Amino acid sequence: MSFAPPPPPVFVGDNYHIWSVVESDVEPPPLRANPTIAQIRQHGEERAKKHKAMACLQNSVSDVIFTRIMTCGSPKQAWDRLKEEFMGSDKTRQQQVINLRREFENLKMKESESIKQYSDRIMAIVNNIILLGEDFSDNRVVEKVITTLPERFE
Repeated sequence: MSFAPPPPPVFVGDNYHIWSVVESDVEPPPLRANPTIAQIRQHGEERAKKHKAMACLQNSVSDVIFTRIMTCGSPKQAWDRLKEEFMGSDKTRQQQVINLRREFENLKMKESESIKQYSDRIMAIVNNIILLGEDFSDNRVVEKVITTLPERFE
């Protein structure tokens, strides 16, 4: 019996905020005089991280997106380019948060819906708001569920 692992996920332009992982572009400090073998090895591993991250990034995007980042010199540059294109500016993100909050406020449980399905819809919106960098309290979610349940649950 053979086992083939599933293929790795591929970024195709959707949900950038879930994929965003590269936050800095800092090079490791140079080796000091007379380094030990362990320090040399550690330094080499630190320098290789940037190249490994870039390789992983390039292998995890669709061909269309790869052409947009193939000239980037670092993983940070690549993610910044993708962030600008797929997540938008601060104004765009703020508008997305406003729209998601409006959608949250207008949510009502359908008569044919289970509590689990309803809470899943709520949490999908809340998680998107949080991924865009906004705070959202658990108390607000609980309040929403309790105040919007149909009469049959009273």
